[in-house]
Amino acid sequence: MAKNFTSREEDYSAWYNELVAKADLAEHSAVRGCMVIKPYGYAIWEKMQAQLDKMFKETGHENAYFPLLVPKSLFEAEEKNAEGFAKECAVVTHYRLKTDPNDKTKLIVDPDAKLEEELIIRPTSEAIIWNTYKGWIESYRDLPLLINQWANVMRWEMRTRLFLRTAEFLWQEGHTAHATKDEAIAESEQMINIYSEFAQNFMAMPVIMGKKSDSERFAGADNTLTIEALMQDGKALQAGTSHFLGQNFAKAFDVQFTNKEGKKDFVWATSWGVSTRLIGGLIMTHSDDDGLVLPPNLAPIQVVIVPIHKGEEQLDQISEKVKGIKSLLEAKGISVKFDNRDTYKPGYKFAEWEFKGVPVRIAMGPRDLENGTVEIARRDTKEKTSHNIEGVADIIEALLTDIQDNLYNKALNYRNEHITEANSWDEFKELLETKTGFISAHWDGTEETEEKIKQETKATIRCIPLDAKEEAGICVFSGNPSTKRVLFAKAY
Repeated sequence: MAKNFTSREEDYSAWYNELVAKADLAEHSAVRGCMVIKPYGYAIWEKMQAQLDKMFKETGHENAYFPLLVPKSLFEAEEKNAEGFAKECAVVTHYRLKTDPNDKTKLIVDPDAKLEEELIIRPTSEAIIWNTYKGWIESYRDLPLLINQWANVMRWEMRTRLFLRTAEFLWQEGHTAHATKDEAIAESEQMINIYSEFAQNFMAMPVIMGKKSDSERFAGADNTLTIEALMQDGKALQAGTSHFLGQNFAKAFDVQFTNKEGKKDFVWATSWGVSTRLIGGLIMTHSDDDGLVLPPNLAPIQVVIVPIHKGEEQLDQISEKVKGIKSLLEAKGISVKFDNRDTYKPGYKFAEWEFKGVPVRIAMGPRDLENGTVEIARRDTKEKTSHNIEGVADIIEALLTDIQDNLYNKALNYRNEHITEANSWDEFKELLETKTGFISAHWDGTEETEEKIKQETKATIRCIPLDAKEEAGICVFSGNPSTKRVLFAKAY
């Protein structure tokens, strides 16, 4: 199934695009820049969604839903946010079509159906949500307000790539309101920690938590926290962000509350989100030249069982044994598929499920029936072993945990090997061209220097790591004093 498949070394971009298509995850749609997420790709998103939703609710958040369309006047209310997203906005101006009088087979916009106020298709939902919150919040007793929304958004991207950057994508966006600044800051920190925990424990994707520079932070935020991951081509991926919004949106939409002292004050806010871009990150963190590699904690199918047989009688005998194995595995919460299709040979099935990244494959043939054994193959290392059927469920359970850990450790080792210090401009540029990855370097803290580095190298400040230590140094570009190292990288 992997024939004519471009290797990562040959062309990483082509490898990624072909893998998404051949693994049946997604495809381009008739709408420029938009994608169709196919069932197997959507199943991965459902696994992500279910786990994140559980983690949000465990921390007191509730789900709600807000309109897709935002009146332009509301969108303009918070100036920095409006300016930051203006170039990506799709705008609805009319509400009706009519038949073209010159060609009855065509529809045209009805000029008499022009909207009194233009509507923005949400690129993010702060405007419509904070306008709504104004009617929900009156007293400190109404706070904190902890709301999450699962939705789609539209950002009119010029250059798109399936999952990583599309004009429309799926995400969740949390929007919370608090009585104090400290509570809101604590909320933004809590949520970036939840994203980090999810990325590392479920995606097996190591991340670095940090603060965005002023020029890279969310439009309308006082501070943006981020988790940054490193892909196998040495480029960084922003995998999730959490924003402390201060009182900016509360003031823009006049969201006030009466505090315990009986005085009026503006609420303090956060917003935070991750999107289907995580699927792209999952692919690029683990997959190889034989196809998709999925960590067991997010694999839609964790175990596939393939029978090797001649004739229906052998298949019936194997099926009877498989039924017992499947039941034992499912009782442990393990998702299992028995691929008993008689239209494909075992070799084809092996290649198909390997390409789709199923963590564990069990094969059972006539000799296994006689010996009471099965062959177990793991996707991550390609290792094959034979085991007695008795106790196989416990073996598989332990194996899935080992695969999850192995994928994380492999990615962590790669990430750590690709964090390199640069102490001069020449060294900085050489590392970007030869080694790639994260470059730890001193920066003088100015937007001017940051922009010049970006223009000359296409590298951006991914984050100022939260665990960065005070360290006197000089900026690699300007030579001006610096107190901390930041992480630069080329990024998606």
